[in-house]
Formats: sequence, C-alpha cells, structure tokens
Amino acid sequence: MKREAKTKKAVQVAIVGGGIIGTLTARELSRYQLDVLLLEKEAEVGWGTTKANSGIVHAGIHEDPGTLKAKYCFPGNQMFPRLCEELDVSFKQTGILVVALAEEEMDMVHMYYQRGLERGVPVRLLSREEVLAQEPNLSEDVVGSVFAPEGGAVMPFELAAAAMENAVANGAELMTESPVIGAWVEGEKKYLETPTHIIEADVVINAAGLFADEIARMFGDDYFRILPRKGEEYLFDLELAGLVNSIIFPVPASKISKGILVIHTADGNIMIGPTSDNVPAKDDLGTTYSGFERIFSETRRLVPGLDPRKVITQFAGLRAASDRGDFIIEFSPNVPGLLHLAGIESPGLTAAPAIAADVPKMLEEQGFKLTPKENFQPRREGVVRFRQLSRKEQDELIRQNPAYGRMVCRCETVTEAEIVDAIRRGARTLDGVKFRTRAGAGRCQSGFCQPVIMEILSRELGIPAEQVSKRGAGSEQVKYEAKELLGKGVS
Repeated sequence: MKREAKTKKAVQVAIVGGGIIGTLTARELSRYQLDVLLLEKEAEVGWGTTKANSGIVHAGIHEDPGTLKAKYCFPGNQMFPRLCEELDVSFKQTGILVVALAEEEMDMVHMYYQRGLERGVPVRLLSREEVLAQEPNLSEDVVGSVFAPEGGAVMPFELAAAAMENAVANGAELMTESPVIGAWVEGEKKYLETPTHIIEADVVINAAGLFADEIARMFGDDYFRILPRKGEEYLFDLELAGLVNSIIFPVPASKISKGILVIHTADGNIMIGPTSDNVPAKDDLGTTYSGFERIFSETRRLVPGLDPRKVITQFAGLRAASDRGDFIIEFSPNVPGLLHLAGIESPGLTAAPAIAADVPKMLEEQGFKLTPKENFQPRREGVVRFRQLSRKEQDELIRQNPAYGRMVCRCETVTEAEIVDAIRRGARTLDGVKFRTRAGAGRCQSGFCQPVIMEILSRELGIPAEQVSKRGAGSEQVKYEAKELLGKGVS
C-alpha cells in the first residue's frame, strides 16, 4: 500500500491512549529498559473518559464475584496511598457509605458487608444513629449503612498528568495531537499511522478508551465492542464544603450503575451524579434537564440540604463499557503482540494501578524479556499548592519568588508561579492549566482570570495570543484582531 512520506519511528512498546490506564501503564513500563511511546489524540493526556470521571477510589465491595472488576478493584484501592504520595497528587481517604433508606434495602447492605469481609476489605456495619452521627446532614430516613473507610477520592486528570510526567522523566516518550488513523501488521511488527508519523512497534497496547474497538478493528481484530454510557454530574461551590464528609452511595437499583451519588471530592467540593444512560454516539457530552431533575431528585433523598442554586458547573462524561459487561484485559487472540486494555468502566480508575502493574507480567508471559532500570525514580517533583500553605510559608515563598505574590485566580487562590510551573510541567491549554492548578475551576468559572492565564500561556509557550486554546486546535479563544486586549494583566 502506497503511503505519503512521514517520519518513521521504531519503538518496542507503543501505547494508544493517554487516559488513566495508558498513562499509568507508561509509568509502569518506564521502570524497565524499554523504548516506550504513548500516542494521545488530544492536546494533553487525560482528556477522554478520565477527565470527566467522578474521581471515586472505590472500596471493592460493589463488584460481582468472578469478574475482572472484582479482581482489580481492591488491589488498586490499596495502591492509591503510596501512588499518590509518590506522584504528589491530591487524594483523600474520605470513606464510602452505602446507605439504606428503607428496611428492605438492608439486605443489600448486609450483602456488601459480607462481600467486603470475604475480600479482605475493611468494612463496618453502622446503625441509623451511627450513620447520622458521622453524617448529620443525611436524610432522617436513614436505616443503616455499610462503611468502607479506605474508599476515597482523587483528581483523575491530575493523576493521569502526574503519571505521564513521571513516565517521561524516566525515559518514556509522549506524542500528543497524534490520533491513530491507520494500523496494520507486517511480519512480527505492528504499525501505527498518525497524521505525521509511522510508528513501528513490537507490542501495541490498546488503551484507547471509547475508541478501543476501533483501534482493534484497524488491525483486523473485531471481537469486542465498546458501548458508550453517559453520566451527567453537577459540581457545587466550595461554600457547601462539609455538607458531607464521605462519599455517599444509595443502594443501587440497576445492574449497570452503582446509583446516583453525593461525592466529597479530593479538592473539597461536593459533586452529585452520575446518571448512567446508554447512548449511541461517542461524542455525546451534553447535559440535559431530565438528567438534572433525576440527579437532584435522587440525591436529595440522601442529602436534603443540596441547593441547586449553589451549582457552579455541570458536565457529562462517557464510560467505555464493553459488550462483555466487564474489563477486557488480554492479548488479542488474532493479532500477536496486540494487548487490549479495554472496556475499563467503573471501577476503572480504582483498578487502574493494579491493571498497569500486571502489564509487565503479561509481557513476560508472552516471552518478552524485561530488565529493570537501576535508576528508576518513582517520585515526581512536588507541586506547590499555595492555598494550602500557612501564611508564614506563603510569605517565605513570595520572598523567594515574587510571582507567588501575584494572585491570578481569586476564587481558588492560584498564583502566577503555580500556573507557570504547570506550563513547564506540560500544560499547553487553558484546560491543562485549570485541571492542574484549579485556576478557573471556582465560583466564577474563569470569568475573571482567563485573560491573565491566556497571557501567561502566550508568554511561556512563545506563541501568539490567537493560538492560545481551551483544549487544543479548534478551541482558540480570541481572533487575531482581538489580541491587543491581552497584556493588561500579569507582566
């Protein structure tokens, strides 16, 4: 087949997809003497299913016995404290409550409790009085609960970005804005085509999320389907912080969903959702009034004090559910050297570290010899979070670097120095800065700080103002003739 001339690149392992699975897998493989390349179609990693993930680190009690979800969930949960400490990522072990609002729901609560005991998950049964003592703003209709204290919350994009940053520091390579537009096999080699490159690889790891079945079909591998499942979520102002202290689950009424939740996020906001609706399109990210009504109807049964007037933003994400109803973690039966990590829906975020840790073992079982690096560095350089420091610590930072004294995002107390650091770590867009620093994530939703952040991006990246985008090509924020409006903020 004749193909236009493109840059050719040969690697041992090529990973397709920069979500939480792809980035953690890249980090795991960077422990070994391997040429590892990750291809991501977006401008930054973590912008598919990962970015819109609820951020829940599940406890390991919901998953049906015998599934891969059950196999990987609790081991993944146990890896989170160390993983997030090494990568300096926000993680809070808030605990998870599965709450019964009627006596007949207690049978399910007892089932989750027993399942937890069998799997070694720390769990406790709580009476109505104990639940309300722990969460006084829950409904008076509470009957009882199972409590899993080692469940919690993480910021999913932050984790994906940190994992990739650490992988690159350990020798892995990242190519963003590199969608795979073709794939084929020649002999023992696999080939991936992007708009600019032809990548030759010994092993291809398919971690393409919603598009994993399409990547498989490019190789002639057509034995599974990805079925998008949409979830809408609503985020509250920090004014409601403390309304709940844990992540509150109802007793689920559906086999395809754990229910609509009240979530104490890792950054302290309260978030409610998600819905769980099968949709035909892989780009259906719209929120709906019916979704809003359903979410508030369900969550107010749990927490009556939720006030829709305090919502500051809403969004929808798509889960990459498979037609198996379970994860797909296996080498292709049809294409040697093609490893599928697909169908990673809930509890995929929780399971991700354990799945990634198994990839080197799976490669060795296929005959690939892996040699550990003696100089692997598991720790990422720490991130300064100015808003979390004492006044004394803040003053000392400002003395060392005056840019810490220039406040950019007033809602979230984010300084110029933090934004510059995020850009130097890999942020290339407004969303990249927002999800790394929270600049623009607060009450005004970037209404005040966006022009200043755009100026900093323009300056640090050495690009004109009209090239600064929200999330990559096609989302530029100003026209050429409007760029003189910038340059009046931080200098």
